[in-house]
Amino acid sequence: MAMGRSFIFVLVVLLAVATTGVSGRTTYTGSSSTASASGARVTTPPATGKKQGHHDHVVKPKPQTKEPNTKQVPALVVFGDSIVDPGNNNAIHTIIKANFPPYGHDFGADHRPTGRFCNGRIPTDFIASKLGLKQLLPAYLQQSPNLTAHDLLTGVSFASGGTGYDPLTAQLASVISMTDQLRMFDEYKAKVRALAGDAALSEILSKGVFAVCAGSDDVANTYFTMRARSSYSHADYASLIVSHAGAFLDGLLSAGAKRVAIISMPPIGCVPSQRTLSGGMARDCSSGHNEIAEMINAGMGTTVESLKAKHPGARVVLMDIYGYLLDMMMRPEGYGFKQSTLGCCGTGMMEVSVLCNGVTSAVCGDVTDYLFWDSYHPTEKAYRILVDFVYDNYLKELID
Repeated sequence: MAMGRSFIFVLVVLLAVATTGVSGRTTYTGSSSTASASGARVTTPPATGKKQGHHDHVVKPKPQTKEPNTKQVPALVVFGDSIVDPGNNNAIHTIIKANFPPYGHDFGADHRPTGRFCNGRIPTDFIASKLGLKQLLPAYLQQSPNLTAHDLLTGVSFASGGTGYDPLTAQLASVISMTDQLRMFDEYKAKVRALAGDAALSEILSKGVFAVCAGSDDVANTYFTMRARSSYSHADYASLIVSHAGAFLDGLLSAGAKRVAIISMPPIGCVPSQRTLSGGMARDCSSGHNEIAEMINAGMGTTVESLKAKHPGARVVLMDIYGYLLDMMMRPEGYGFKQSTLGCCGTGMMEVSVLCNGVTSAVCGDVTDYLFWDSYHPTEKAYRILVDFVYDNYLKELID
């Protein structure tokens, strides 16, 4: 399709940009023996002392509470983009994939690529483990091995790398839209009912955790890189995203979900690829990207309150990761990292998805030194730290 070809064209252009960068990093192609280590972590991140425009706020962890009875959480069901896609894109016709080396560089004993856009596990794997459900959250479209009854009854991910709340985002990347993910959820509910009956489905809907993570591709790809919404001001585009996100969440709640956690927009202007594309010669954070992200987060806060009023029996929480992740980016050493402006894959400036591959992209010397795996997605180590934060400060409150 024409839009799919235009997306491929952009990837080729980005590859040309990436290959002009000179990387003096020590590289190797073997696996990292310490990639699963969590590294140093500060419980309460201090302010950075550096301003990226007005984006210097930090969300401080709330006081520790008692551990919840995780047995009361029967399943984790996830919607969203590449941050939480464990391999759904493997099963569809799109260029946005991660089922080839060096993805999976530190995944399991055999270091195999699974379709996760990471060197190892992704946030939903860690959340599923913390909830006592399973070590890995599978893709709903997982093909080998096929999903088991246990997989379905303890939760799956419908997420698709490259998608967003803006319907145009999924079209441009030829991936699964958020609307189609809701349709897949209806199909999933029918499968659960057939497997275990109405009572089991009711238990999942009432006590399961439903997590949603999207929006970054809308801002980084659709709005800035593709310029596909060029007639929209920053404020107008933020409003468009909030509107579509609200409609999606309303649909999810109307479909029966009672415990919904939405991951906020990150400081997307500070990820390596956006620094390269929009940060000038110094590769600073892009203030435009972060401005829209903050507008979306503010709008989502209001939307969440409206949804709670409309669905009084539901619990809905916006998990604000913006300040915490920004602090990780600005003070990587405080979290056990040495590098936060480049990805570990290739030059670290632009490589992501097909641009991060085993033919043209070497891997950095020590993955655990890096906050980012490729130019867009954090490493397993970074995800582990981030999940500890959202679990302690938001998910416990949702499931207690």
